[in-house]
Amino acid sequence: MPPKFSSQYVDTDNNVNENERDSDPFVNAKSYYGKDTDISTRLGSGRGRTLSTSAESPAAANPELKNIRRRGSLDEHKEPRKFLVDVDKTLHSLLESEDTDRNMQITIEDTGPKVVSLGSASSGGYRLYELRGTYQLSNLLQELTLAKDYGRRYVMIDERRLNENPVSRLSRLIKGTFWDALTRRIDASTLDVICHDTKDRSGHSVNRIYVPLPEKEIYEYYCRASKERPYLNLQVEYLPEKITKEWVRDANHKPGLLALGMERYTDDEGQSHLRGVPFVVPGGRFNEMYGWDSYFEALGLLTDNRVDLAKGMVENFIFEIKHYGKILNANRTYYLLRSQPPLLTDMTLRVYERIQNDEGSKDFLYRAFCAAIKEYYTVWMSAPRYDPKTGLSRYRPDGLGVPPETEASHFEQLLRPYMEKYNMSLEEFTEAYNYQKVQEPALDEYFLHDRAVRESGHDTTYRLEKVCADLATVDLNSLLYKYETDIARVILENFNDKFELPDGRVESSAVWDRRARSRRAAMEKYNWSEAQSMWFDYDTKFEKQSTYESATSFWALWAGVATPRQAAKFVEVSLPKFEVSGGIVAGTKESLGQVGLHNPSRQWDYPNGWSPQQILAWYGLIRYGYDEELRRVVYRWLYTITKSFVDFNGIVVEKYDLTRPVDPHRVEAEYGNQGVDIQGVAREGFGWVNASYEIGLTFCNSHMRRALGACTTPEVFFSGRSK
Repeated sequence: MPPKFSSQYVDTDNNVNENERDSDPFVNAKSYYGKDTDISTRLGSGRGRTLSTSAESPAAANPELKNIRRRGSLDEHKEPRKFLVDVDKTLHSLLESEDTDRNMQITIEDTGPKVVSLGSASSGGYRLYELRGTYQLSNLLQELTLAKDYGRRYVMIDERRLNENPVSRLSRLIKGTFWDALTRRIDASTLDVICHDTKDRSGHSVNRIYVPLPEKEIYEYYCRASKERPYLNLQVEYLPEKITKEWVRDANHKPGLLALGMERYTDDEGQSHLRGVPFVVPGGRFNEMYGWDSYFEALGLLTDNRVDLAKGMVENFIFEIKHYGKILNANRTYYLLRSQPPLLTDMTLRVYERIQNDEGSKDFLYRAFCAAIKEYYTVWMSAPRYDPKTGLSRYRPDGLGVPPETEASHFEQLLRPYMEKYNMSLEEFTEAYNYQKVQEPALDEYFLHDRAVRESGHDTTYRLEKVCADLATVDLNSLLYKYETDIARVILENFNDKFELPDGRVESSAVWDRRARSRRAAMEKYNWSEAQSMWFDYDTKFEKQSTYESATSFWALWAGVATPRQAAKFVEVSLPKFEVSGGIVAGTKESLGQVGLHNPSRQWDYPNGWSPQQILAWYGLIRYGYDEELRRVVYRWLYTITKSFVDFNGIVVEKYDLTRPVDPHRVEAEYGNQGVDIQGVAREGFGWVNASYEIGLTFCNSHMRRALGACTTPEVFFSGRSK
């Protein structure tokens, strides 16, 4: 029986027989170690050879092994070797010998002999062959961990599976395992998984789902699921018709999951049922549907031909805008007032490109763009986010009190003087401040900006700290320019220049063209620096340009805001400021300044690199024809991921320190890094990093892929070439 964690998401193909497995040693784990390939029942319970050359052979302990042969296995030199492995004994011996730091991983930091011996299947386990080096041994650990997950006692492991090119292996895992492991539906099949919230500090054991008032059928569905599964301790509640900041604050004492879209399907017996529209979560502690993460995940899903899943995420965004008024930071109650970088139009168009010949595709396009237009008007072009003086927009969500989703001690240093002032504990002061029993205007100002930083997705960075709510940022306004140009084009090309909204209003392309031109002119006036050849955020309060150099400058290229001349100046002068050995850093070293005890590192600052910054920079560079620069920065980023994957037991993490040549997955910042605490094998990667790897490979030629597979450093790979 597969482990509980994988029962819903991992490895959908379980119909691979032994012959098919032999011909393709790279099938997914369920197919490779599933019930149809189990040889345990034929091996009995005797001892099997593990790693020691003096161990009793499987054939001696189990005479039946003498008759177990694979096609062509008598000639070890002509056919790839297959090893017969006793899972538990080999796993135990491998960890005892090689995992010297006892973290359930085999990495370059372990000091074991880095060599083990396995018995070949063709010899019944007598003939031994050595596996050497970190990569082979960590792959063996991963395979044995998976085999144990699926209840296998003995397995045949093809040597090719342990020697697999790391680029191919990681891409295969993303396509065949990671995406499924990160997929969720909010329905009865997965409520025990999706309701879990590691960020909930309320102390309650109740799982809650909140449903919009008009969705009575969804409400009744969850009520039935709650009765049928009492062990979930699930409470279903309606949201109020009007969601206020006071209600959101009060809900922090009883936080819960917000319902997303559901769809009807017909089972094999012709019965109609509801099920949740699927989506992908980021991974780690983030077990819900996030705003801008979903866009980048969708790009990766489309690259891997998971079109239905990418489409489902757009459908869920349409649901959020309809019922919650915005694309949410994520679908939990404490995010109800907060959005994230708007990327719906481009996401929709990329999905529509793949489904445009399908029935209902035009309706999909219409509904998604109705939602985007509503979001544009009511969120980004309305107070308090819209700044009428500049005509630009800001991240500026409403809210009361301290954000509850952070770690308990996250704001302790900030709040300590106030705790001492009122002689209160952290919990007591937080409660008093949240309910305005104490008045502290300085804290109000701080949390206004803090909420804005979180809405921006860039939490946290010195670029935005204590100023974010006043900044007309390059990133947000580039995205809104893309909204305006996308909407204009779709109205003109797909709806004959007449787009009628559900309320009867009619939109034309000319209006949206004018809006785009107006925003572009405003960005040139307020955000572009001719002297610095870069775009900067603009402070609408003090009416001056920021001086912080951020990789969000690339977003102006992605969106098409830049003129060809501006793009050329930016690539010539500014690209070198962001390009380091491992890719494009989030901000420059000069802008960061000196970090220390009182100004610790922030995760969205130098020297860290993030998938969204890489992906938008790639598309921005190729949009203006900078192919050589594109492939250079793509190689650097993919090398960073591949090297960590090879040297550190298949690890794939949320972000990377792009200046660490040995262990870039170790990020020294306030939130640490998601995905580092793997036990034996990485099971899901991290959503947008998975996507960046798959997208990046589409820009690689065969020479780049070969070099990545050999972990050739960028310095060596680019030696003799112009930088």
